[in-house]
Amino acid sequence: MIGRKEEIKHLEALYSSNSFEYLVMYGRRRVGKTTILQEFSKNANTVFYPAQAKNDKLNLEDFSKMIQFHFDGVFISSFKNWRDAFEYIDKKADKRTAIIIDEFPFLADENPTIKSMLQHTIDHLWKKNGNIFLILCGSSVSFMETDVMGNKSPLHDRQTSSLEIKPFDYLDSSLFFEHFTNEQKLMAYGILGGIPRYLEAFDDRISLEENIASKIIKNGAYLHEEPINLLRAELRKTNVYNSILSAIANGKSKVTEISDSIHEERSKVSKYLLTLQTMRLIEKTVPCGESKDSRKGIYVISDNFYKFWFRYEFTNNAYYEMLGVEKATEDIMNDISNLMGDAFERICMEYLIRQAKAGQLEFIPCKIGKWWGNNPLIKAQDDVDILLIDKTGKKALFVECKYTNKKMPHSEYEDLKTAMMAFENIADKKMMFISKSGFEDSVIRHAKEDGAILLGTDDLFKVSAL
Repeated sequence: MIGRKEEIKHLEALYSSNSFEYLVMYGRRRVGKTTILQEFSKNANTVFYPAQAKNDKLNLEDFSKMIQFHFDGVFISSFKNWRDAFEYIDKKADKRTAIIIDEFPFLADENPTIKSMLQHTIDHLWKKNGNIFLILCGSSVSFMETDVMGNKSPLHDRQTSSLEIKPFDYLDSSLFFEHFTNEQKLMAYGILGGIPRYLEAFDDRISLEENIASKIIKNGAYLHEEPINLLRAELRKTNVYNSILSAIANGKSKVTEISDSIHEERSKVSKYLLTLQTMRLIEKTVPCGESKDSRKGIYVISDNFYKFWFRYEFTNNAYYEMLGVEKATEDIMNDISNLMGDAFERICMEYLIRQAKAGQLEFIPCKIGKWWGNNPLIKAQDDVDILLIDKTGKKALFVECKYTNKKMPHSEYEDLKTAMMAFENIADKKMMFISKSGFEDSVIRHAKEDGAILLGTDDLFKVSAL
């Protein structure tokens, strides 16, 4: 299995405990939760029940069969209710046993009382038993956070641990593509993001263009309608959500811009944006160093594949049908550097986070992100691709990221030096430039004089593993 060493280690530590443990594990669809649980189960005594979207009696019957076969090797009959099933587990678990219920929301949606039954069983039986390690897993992030762990849930505060499974970063994602060059690996990540199921869909023995054509644009391909299918599985009335994602993918970032673009009321758009944030598809960002409530906040699509899909396939579907797969792919590739600009900034930020965790930066950043705002020196708006500020607020690293086919010109070097002057209160300032195509000679010369760091795409792969 690629990656997920820390997640497996976390599960194994809980399994090795001498007392009752209850883990709430969650993460968006396709992120690899089931794969992690299956890998953990290889070396543990587990009952692994994958709940399904069917009625309560059928799920209870399936669960009854599974636990009876596990403990007694034979199925006699279905339990009358879930409480009886849980009490049976308590009687039979005479050694460490992991009880895994995958996609728990399917059970709780059909029978909300199952949460109260579990709460009663945990409080009165399983905590005293000490042999049971319960794992409730789900893909509905909002359900797991609110209906399972929320303060109004019967199970509130019963968990001994929680674990959100997040997408891979660029470095772990690159492990899926042994035969790609480093530049191709970065582009694949810019297109697909870090969702394992999407990464598995690409074939590193053919070109990126061929992958886009055969794995995304072609009718019937797995990724051809994946984003819209996932939205339909989790939401009702997806038309507004589709419109919002399309608007953001095509450059609209503020609530007013989005609502005007799709002709919907701002209050309605704000509500839908919150749902998409909960689903981990978009995020609200503010200039680095400002509070989360900053009025400068903007919305961006945090999932690379959704950004790609809504920028190209969703927006141009009818046009691509007329163009045909090959010409549609050519049209996308002519614009791909514009998509990769933002993706490359995210990649560089992930690189810096890895470096910080490995202790390879001069300081541990307390704040990290993009900055934009007024620069009093030039009396105009300015920006910094990535800004890292230490805990004291007196030390910072200013980073410029360039994803173009030309060497970074000296003008870009001077632009960053100008942007730095907007931060008069920061005494210790360092510069870093990360460029896909290298640097002009004057940039190299001045960087040496100023102590600035120059990196290329290959340097992004020379980083300590986490």
